[in-house]
Amino acid sequence: MPEISAFGWFHTIMGIIALLTGFYTLVKYKVISLQNLTGKIYLLTTLLAAASALGIYARGEFNIAHALAILTLLALAAGFIAEKTQVLGKLSPYAQALCYSATLLFHMIPAITDGLMRLPVSDPVVTHIEDPMLKAFYLVFLIAYVVGFSAQVLWLRKRT
Repeated sequence: MPEISAFGWFHTIMGIIALLTGFYTLVKYKVISLQNLTGKIYLLTTLLAAASALGIYARGEFNIAHALAILTLLALAAGFIAEKTQVLGKLSPYAQALCYSATLLFHMIPAITDGLMRLPVSDPVVTHIEDPMLKAFYLVFLIAYVVGFSAQVLWLRKRT
């Protein structure tokens, strides 16, 4: 794995801030929204992390991390539209929760992949993208996303 450049550090720091504020926001407010400061910080740092990911080519080619960055940007845009315009009427809060929460899933996949492929520095936990351990993490993250979104749906229903 190549060394991390200054641009890579910026991307990594934005991603870490995004993950911390995203999970904090979900625990505290149940949904990610522009209506609270931590939601704004999460969405901004997620935007910066996803946009900067498109400029990182450590493996020399477009890869799944770039595709996840594009999905993140699309989910941010869709969530923003759902939140600000209420274009879907009563379904808008659910679309917002679906989209904004999906960005956390999209963060976690490259975060665990890069972390396990880089650390510990002298002997990384995994050495190949197809490692079964990574696939197990991906499955756990997907299950957590489905459970978390389901909990948000229940909370949104109670709220209305």
